[in-house]
Amino acid sequence: MALTTLLPPLTASIYYPVITELARELNVSITEINLTITVYLIIQGIAPSFVGNLSDETGRRPALLVSLLIFIAGSIGAAFRRNYALLLAMRCVQSAGSSGTIALSLATVSDIVTSAERGRYTSYVQMGWMLGPSLGPVIGGLLSQYLGVSSIFWFLAIYASIVWIVSAAFLPETCRRIVGNGSTPTSYWNMSLLEYLRRSKQDEISATHQSKPRTGPRGARLNPLKSLKLFREKETGLLLLYSGFIYASSYMVLSTFTDQLEEKYGFDTLHISLCFLASGFGTATSTLLTGRLLDWNFRRHAKLIGLEISTQKQQDLARFPIEVARLQISIPALVMCSVCLLGYTWTLQSGKHIAVTLMFLFFECFGSASSFSGFSNLVMDLNREKPGTASAAMNLARCWMGAGGTAFATPLVRSGGIGWLGVTIAGIWIMFSPVVFSAIKFGPQWREEERIRKADDNNSHQETPP
Repeated sequence: MALTTLLPPLTASIYYPVITELARELNVSITEINLTITVYLIIQGIAPSFVGNLSDETGRRPALLVSLLIFIAGSIGAAFRRNYALLLAMRCVQSAGSSGTIALSLATVSDIVTSAERGRYTSYVQMGWMLGPSLGPVIGGLLSQYLGVSSIFWFLAIYASIVWIVSAAFLPETCRRIVGNGSTPTSYWNMSLLEYLRRSKQDEISATHQSKPRTGPRGARLNPLKSLKLFREKETGLLLLYSGFIYASSYMVLSTFTDQLEEKYGFDTLHISLCFLASGFGTATSTLLTGRLLDWNFRRHAKLIGLEISTQKQQDLARFPIEVARLQISIPALVMCSVCLLGYTWTLQSGKHIAVTLMFLFFECFGSASSFSGFSNLVMDLNREKPGTASAAMNLARCWMGAGGTAFATPLVRSGGIGWLGVTIAGIWIMFSPVVFSAIKFGPQWREEERIRKADDNNSHQETPP
């Protein structure tokens, strides 16, 4: 699944190094090319609301395979672009197809692991989307320099095709509504090619008669607005907004990096692309370490309250301090990120040696990824019964705030310098930090209130005559 989560951020950032070349090729302004990135992020926030809910109702596999096919079509169309309008339209198609992959990957992890192991497995999936913003410019710069701009879109189409083939052949259906604990028979469209080949025709017919699978479009209750409803919940809503800004800050930093390297150091496309590796290495290091730290802290708190840990079934977290277990990792990481962000932006503005700037960028990305990982795990812990919808809500917060942040970053840098961009971001983190501490203090109370509200809603629905 980590292979699929690489697609959305990779596609968003892969042509950062060729923005000028695209503008010249299509005879449009750089602002108009930047608009394709903004529109991409906006649609990327909307589409998972449909895909996440669809996967909760009809299964992860069908939603993923259809999404990848849409993305492949958009990538091929972008490779054959003839004018700006076609490029913009194909970027919208790419966004609609790729955006659901992150929601589906997080939902799959939630299907197969318990909260005790969620940190480590989620970090594997997160590696894809956290590395994407850093690897995209490197790959885009190398491809465009040696093979031309169109090779970028052909690369994306080929990569997505490989992921589609691997998923179709080997990815099993994990949605609990469809397969239960793994023993419920699935329909053909929820079955991997490997599973299909293992089953004989007689076995399939027998299974169909003995047990009806809990799947199929007839039983689906599709409601893409479910992800928006999560923003109304006290704890989940606050966490979504705060973590969304943390992730958006990464886009704000990286979207202004190229111009600054050209202006301060006179780097060409290739050298600019290689500088993005610092953020990539920081993110990769974070994903390797933070997941294990989250699981370790979960076990530590379980031991403190005498809770027996099970990796075979989901545990009741009603009396477990899950907010403390997750945010004790996120808060120190965010403090480190704030300090390193200021170091990165001011050394870049003053034109210090590039090695110093890249060192600060490495640790800034490490802290940002570590902090975001704790928040995203907590959101999934709070919404274990609807992981697809919860991950779609996270994607909505990330992408819409990322789109707004990217549009805001460039004018701020031009007017006051990139140093003040760092001050602004760190200041917002500090200003809204009470959100984090309120989740720690009032989170258990809010969870209990939400549990009672949902129980009352279910009882009222059951009492309503058909």
